[in-house]
Amino acid sequence: MIRIAICDDSSAFLHQAKFLIEHWDAPAARSIVTELFEDADALLSAHRQKPFDIILLDIVMPLLNGIDAAKELREKDKTVKIIFLTTSTEFAIDSYAVKASNYLLKPVNPDSLFACLGELICDLQSVAKSIVVKGTDATHRIVLSDIEHVEAQLKHTVFFLKENQKIESAASFYTYENILVLDDGFFKCHRSYIVNIHHIDKFSHTQIVMRSGFCIPISRSCQKNFADSYFRVIFGKVGDNI
Repeated sequence: MIRIAICDDSSAFLHQAKFLIEHWDAPAARSIVTELFEDADALLSAHRQKPFDIILLDIVMPLLNGIDAAKELREKDKTVKIIFLTTSTEFAIDSYAVKASNYLLKPVNPDSLFACLGELICDLQSVAKSIVVKGTDATHRIVLSDIEHVEAQLKHTVFFLKENQKIESAASFYTYENILVLDDGFFKCHRSYIVNIHHIDKFSHTQIVMRSGFCIPISRSCQKNFADSYFRVIFGKVGDNI
């Protein structure tokens, strides 16, 4: 399912755009959900709760304009696709600063809109697998291949990512045991750790050393299964699609 948000201070435009997208979507039989927002603050709040895949964002709006809203979006979400909507080309340079996917002039040409959406949806369907994690500060979309390991810390779960990044989730460790599975290259080697096998540098019977240098214990009950799973993933190409 593709989640699309449309944010514009014109109610008439919102419903026109929604109609166009639903009309375009019908023959393609795609699963698309469209939500409408008349101000950027409402959009940002909704995106924090459940991220959108594509956002059509008006630039000239009262209170919080589209450029500033996009900057806030990018602070927490580097992957959401943003399409700016505007009546003027004067903001084109600003749109590059927040890595907008496109910049459509109003009145929006339906063919241009459909072409842009079609391209972005194809990109979304071909990108690496990811999960949505509700962190203690915001909701994050995390690409699975970016995860080095996951650790249970008291009642929280901490994701350790590439480039020494960390994201803390209030959800239980058990929640992610059922999401991070061997088919995607993950293995629970200890009651408090799940490792991404693709990020392992070396291991012994009792310990795993990640490429970052972080050392993770292997519980005695997991030693044989871990070795078998490691070689299955590395040589059997399990999880190679991430």
